[in-house]
Amino acid sequence: MIVGVAAFGIDRMITRIDATQDYAGRIGATPGTNYLLVGTDSREGLTPEQQQELATGGDTGPIRTDTIMLLHVPSGGDPVLVSIPRDSYIPIPGHGQDKVNISYAIGGAPLLVRTIEEATGVRIDRYVEIGFTGFADITEAIGGVEMCLDAPIFDPLAGIELESGCQKLSGREALGFVRTRATPRADLDRMNNQRQFMSALAEKATRPSTILNPLRSIPLARAVGRTVTVDRDDHLWNLALLGWALRGETPTATVPVGGFGDVPGSGNVVYWDANAAPRFWAAIARGEPIPSELMRHGW
Repeated sequence: MIVGVAAFGIDRMITRIDATQDYAGRIGATPGTNYLLVGTDSREGLTPEQQQELATGGDTGPIRTDTIMLLHVPSGGDPVLVSIPRDSYIPIPGHGQDKVNISYAIGGAPLLVRTIEEATGVRIDRYVEIGFTGFADITEAIGGVEMCLDAPIFDPLAGIELESGCQKLSGREALGFVRTRATPRADLDRMNNQRQFMSALAEKATRPSTILNPLRSIPLARAVGRTVTVDRDDHLWNLALLGWALRGETPTATVPVGGFGDVPGSGNVVYWDANAAPRFWAAIARGEPIPSELMRHGW
């Protein structure tokens, strides 16, 4: 009874927005459930001292998406977590072609959702957004998250100095880990780090030792309520189902990439593979397993 009342109270704390708006020509429902997971570079609510502690780099202008991932949970079979490079050069409805993260800066979550739906043919069912402080707060609430690194990472810009090997990351270190590009493959490693961290975070957050321990579960729920934004019809239990889907050995992939380029006005961009990317998204849209060669394609 007490747990239910607490969950209801925390559910009311979560920020909700109208992210998955209808529009003319919107694709109908596709099989399974598709979550769009978004991490933004918002510093909203951070004091200058907190920005310095978390090495956020201060105000960088309009809010953009630092992380974009799509979690596809099929009706049967294993979920798959797909990274969408934030520099993906795709059509933005009403604004020509540009990097996908620009759509958020122009029109917020609704335009980002529409941009991805029209580029992929996959309907977004649920939307989850987390700002800079969210990664740090949620990690701290569950007592840190263990990650195993193949090589050390030293990145003053992200405020981290991590040794190789397995170690428990604090909230500040976790935020730096998902942001850093100070690795041999820069953004490629960054996306892999983000997927690995999300799976590790979800696995620990859904352990019985976390859920049944009020010293962990209550701070976790409060952190989620403070730092996470969801779609208008989503609730705390939808986030719990999301965490459950991410736990364990969730297969991961990146949309097949065809190359890079420099575009005037946009800078360095990422092009999706003209043949492999449509096949990749079509498999998800049809509720079919993604062909193994496409899971391994690109990054």
